[in-house]
Amino acid sequence: MQLDVREVAELAPAERAAFFERDAGVAEARSDARDIVSRVREEGDVAVRNFCREFDGVEVGNLDVTDDAERAFEEIDDDVREAIEAAAENIREFHERQMPEDWRESFGEGRVSEANATSGERRSPGRRELGRRFRPLDRVGVYAPGGTAAYPSSVLMGVVPAKVAGVEHVAVATPPGDPVNPITLAAAHIAGADRIYSVGGAQGIAALAYGTETVKAVQKVVGPGNKWVTAAKAEVRGDVDIDFLAGPSEVLVLADDTCEPEYVAADVVAQAEHDENASVVAVTDDAETAEAIAEAVERRVDGRERAETIRGALENDASGVLLARSMSEAVLFAEEYAAEHLSIQADDDEALLDRISNAGSVFLGPHTPVAAGDYASGTNHVLPTSGGAKRYGGLSVETFLRSTTVQRLDEGALSDLSSTVETLAEAEGLEAHAESVRARFEGEDGDAGGK
Repeated sequence: MQLDVREVAELAPAERAAFFERDAGVAEARSDARDIVSRVREEGDVAVRNFCREFDGVEVGNLDVTDDAERAFEEIDDDVREAIEAAAENIREFHERQMPEDWRESFGEGRVSEANATSGERRSPGRRELGRRFRPLDRVGVYAPGGTAAYPSSVLMGVVPAKVAGVEHVAVATPPGDPVNPITLAAAHIAGADRIYSVGGAQGIAALAYGTETVKAVQKVVGPGNKWVTAAKAEVRGDVDIDFLAGPSEVLVLADDTCEPEYVAADVVAQAEHDENASVVAVTDDAETAEAIAEAVERRVDGRERAETIRGALENDASGVLLARSMSEAVLFAEEYAAEHLSIQADDDEALLDRISNAGSVFLGPHTPVAAGDYASGTNHVLPTSGGAKRYGGLSVETFLRSTTVQRLDEGALSDLSSTVETLAEAEGLEAHAESVRARFEGEDGDAGGK
């Protein structure tokens, strides 16, 4: 198989739609996911065990495998344990930098309405003390995919920032096995998970969202998964919070003639091995470079353990090597694509980065493979897909925090605001709101309600 190089300017409308309207397949899975969620909500552990038998081919005894995690930590190979610990430390260090600080400030020079300023009652503004504080969620569920590959890295990416945020109870749900993947269990132990449940798929999401006899319900569910997992997250959203609806993995590489085609190809192939529905794209403004990348991709597929999956992804309508007329056209394409992972392998990568707003995570330079961020650089790999980067960012400490605003007004500050508040309240037809301010100056008895 040789990848065809297509010109960006010559893409037909249907081809452009395939790139820019990537479908994670969630819609087609919604009906099945809805049925699974409903049964788990009604039947609890019984439904969970039945679905584990039906979909995973595993007879699950104890759904709670937390005690197995410490044993797995002791039993896995030393080099794997040390790699997980090193990755966890880098992830923790990066996310600790994200922690916002509570703040409270005095605003003593507020705008005084003309009516108040000319009333003669007060000439100097009072003090408004305003602030914001942050508190963690109490209970969070982290989904760690399984299936065709185990992802202990996803455990770290979900659990570590939640713990940095201060979440008291962090549960992990991961597909059952005979036994559950010990490296996934060890990662959960290292990350500090409080409970680990042997349940995956839509039934795992439902169990976290609504609870069962064994699984304690959470306030928020995060983490990537297949289309049934994503469809289940869409179903439970509203009853619990979720991070976002994530689809198959994506990478877009912006490259110029200074790039090393083998490096670009290596990044493309690496993301393609996730899933045959993955979207992998390289865009360059140099024809020779485009052909060299396409040839390098082909060389790198042969002999891979997951070669069939890789080829499936490369044949995806949202994958390919594209030739732009200029780097400006390449950037415009990247902005519209809004990739989960954006790699910039070009001479002036910082200048190109300045022109990019829509990307989940950006990897600059020839020595920053996407795999570094997938595992150990410290940034989070739970990122928006299917163009979601146009609207939101990836998993972070803020995902697990709630913010509350705080305010205190002295009498002078309320006097400064009184005319403004009363006028607006009366304009909205909320007379009692206006009265709640007047009551504090007129000394009148009566209801003084607040919004």
